[in-house]
Amino acid sequence: MSILQKNLIAGEWVSGESEIENHNPSDLTDLVGVYAQASSDQLNATLEQARLAQSQWAAVGMEKKQAVLMAIGNEMMERSEELGTLLSREEGKPLAEGKGEVFRAGQFFTYYAAECLRQLGENADSVRDGIEIDVRREPVGVVSIISPWNFPTATASWKIAPALCYGNAVVWKPANVTPASAVALSEIIARQDIPKGLFSLVMGSGSAIGSQLAASPLIDAVSFTGSVPVGKQIAGAAIANLTRVQLEMGSKNALVVMDDGDLDLAVGVALGGAFGGSGQKCTASSRLIVHDAVHDEFVEKLVKGAQAMKVGHALEEGTQIGPVVSEQQLKENLAYVKLGRSEGAELVCGGTRVDADHNGHYMCPGVFINTNNTMQINREEMFAPLAAVIKVDGYEEALSVTNDTHFGLTSGIVTRSLARATHFRRHARTGVVTVNLPTAGTDYHVPFGGRGESSYGPREQGKTAAEFYTIVKTAYISSGLPE
Repeated sequence: MSILQKNLIAGEWVSGESEIENHNPSDLTDLVGVYAQASSDQLNATLEQARLAQSQWAAVGMEKKQAVLMAIGNEMMERSEELGTLLSREEGKPLAEGKGEVFRAGQFFTYYAAECLRQLGENADSVRDGIEIDVRREPVGVVSIISPWNFPTATASWKIAPALCYGNAVVWKPANVTPASAVALSEIIARQDIPKGLFSLVMGSGSAIGSQLAASPLIDAVSFTGSVPVGKQIAGAAIANLTRVQLEMGSKNALVVMDDGDLDLAVGVALGGAFGGSGQKCTASSRLIVHDAVHDEFVEKLVKGAQAMKVGHALEEGTQIGPVVSEQQLKENLAYVKLGRSEGAELVCGGTRVDADHNGHYMCPGVFINTNNTMQINREEMFAPLAAVIKVDGYEEALSVTNDTHFGLTSGIVTRSLARATHFRRHARTGVVTVNLPTAGTDYHVPFGGRGESSYGPREQGKTAAEFYTIVKTAYISSGLPE
């Protein structure tokens, strides 16, 4: 019998109103654990306590905050093998990626530990004689964090770390698909010397707990990563209380391959960008826009590379593509394969369920050709190990197709031309641009976010995070003495 994993409510680990089971997508016979589901009353209780704890935390000195965040980050990095294995076991990404995610999540905490000591204000003279001006940032208050399952530790960390750094309280609702990683991170944070109730873990469904968090007048800010429809619902609920929102949502990222690019590099970049993490990344390269002069050779090499990728159990050595996260996700992926074919696209490899040694949600990477940018498979985020090749006759068309989307998160180009690379990074309408690199993979010390339906609100990560987690206060000071 698996031990019930509890919620952290108002500083105490407590059971909920119900429980859910968490099974390993690599092997459905493996029960990862049983996890409590919070009630509405429990959420209200932890929100009340969070407001009190936040005022206490805001008064704590910067060196103490720095020490707390540093301790969290160091423990995560030291335990990255253990916690990364747990992450891969419940989410399905290959073990190396799971370990890497936890280690990188630890770096978010150590980065923001340093930022605790760099919170500098500004000063100026007034246009009025004898008056000085002081400008500084203060905590926004109680922050609700609603995080996704595809990066269960990293995405949550790049939200939680700056929230704590800048003096806020955190109420975290993780995705119900990956609760084990959430509990592990919460246990590390809860062991620190912080006010009771400063950090809360509230597991539950998005329709219940997530909606209540977005609509609660006790929340000062909501940071959400997930789908566009849910993001719009959260924004609508939050605006009723004038709660500030930060939304990271869908994408339809393009990788452009030019005729002057290194073709082997382009194929490697496309394989990693499109199929890494089973395509379950908001930064995945799902549109491959290829110059017609190299199209056939690129497709031949891409298909060969995709077919050679090993699909298997996330914890087994040599696995390059683990299972997708759930049976529902697999059904949606296969539905997109059927849709693409009905639209006239040709599936030249993969895109089928895999019968593996274990009973899991396995799918081999698929490549569509003969596609155009009007097809739904090139308009909608599939979140699957599927990529569609779009043939273009030159750079101008490639850039036009790249920008022809409702989204705008990442885009990339493979080229040897400095002129093309410069023009592309200046004119691609995305928040992140890569040159001769995958569209997936970003650093933690610089801003991250997109345009269009990909993002709304201030950027995440780096120093830019302060724009969301703090409020600017301007003070005017007169000495009271005559000039």
